[in-house]
Amino acid sequence: MGMNRRKFLKIAGTSTLASAVKPAADALAGEKLGFTIPETLLHLFHKPTGFTPGEALTAKRWAMVVNVKNCPEGCKACTEVCHKVHNVPDAAKMESPRHEIKWIWHAKYDHVFPGQKHKHIEEALKKIPFVVLCNHCENPACVRVCPTKATFKRKDDGVVLMDMHRCIGCRFCMAACPFGARSFNWVDPRRFIKEEEQNREFPTRMKGVVEKCNFCAERLAKGQIPACVETCREATKKKGKEPALVFGDLEDPDSEVRQLLRSHYSLRRKPELGTNPNVYYIV
Repeated sequence: MGMNRRKFLKIAGTSTLASAVKPAADALAGEKLGFTIPETLLHLFHKPTGFTPGEALTAKRWAMVVNVKNCPEGCKACTEVCHKVHNVPDAAKMESPRHEIKWIWHAKYDHVFPGQKHKHIEEALKKIPFVVLCNHCENPACVRVCPTKATFKRKDDGVVLMDMHRCIGCRFCMAACPFGARSFNWVDPRRFIKEEEQNREFPTRMKGVVEKCNFCAERLAKGQIPACVETCREATKKKGKEPALVFGDLEDPDSEVRQLLRSHYSLRRKPELGTNPNVYYIV
């Protein structure tokens, strides 16, 4: 059967477009954007698929309990290990304090619980540094406002994750988050991490993207608890204390987090906003 001129040009144009788009797509996924993702971690940066049953830790809703008074004085082990395994640069080495990137940090009571402060609270609470991080909310405002769906909530366990390839740096999520749990890369963070100190099992980021705590999703996929929780257990054990950070399934009535919440009074940050944080504080 013959082919007329119009049909020939249509097929030729489609083929040319396809050949032009593929290299651009490959560039977006590779080194040209400075964000290299090992194949073993690809599932963390797209809507999750294929966690291998029996290897990954699973839950219906992951949550963390911070038992504030068990935190050893001056201890920052959780912050140090979190930032090390996730290639977060040391703020002291950066050019400006406003360039600081933080996944987990410490803050005072009046900053953590501004709506629950009064002059008669226990004096010790005013001095204790509270561990703060992304709350992995049940109703996350950051997810609703993200125009590219770079921020999304994982349906199977409630963890709020980021696909940093999709992030366009608009910072709508930062404006929407009422907890200040997100950081923006104003400069290339890799400039402030020595090559020999980088964790090769976790991708580095580039200038112009937002990042935050991911509840160590990459470790959960390998059957490991979050790095901050694991390190906290070791640090508090040396001091003869129970762990300050406890992680588990909030939907499991027999989980350690549920047992702690049943037996202790706890607070959540800014509960009046309706985001339903999955980080609880025993004070």
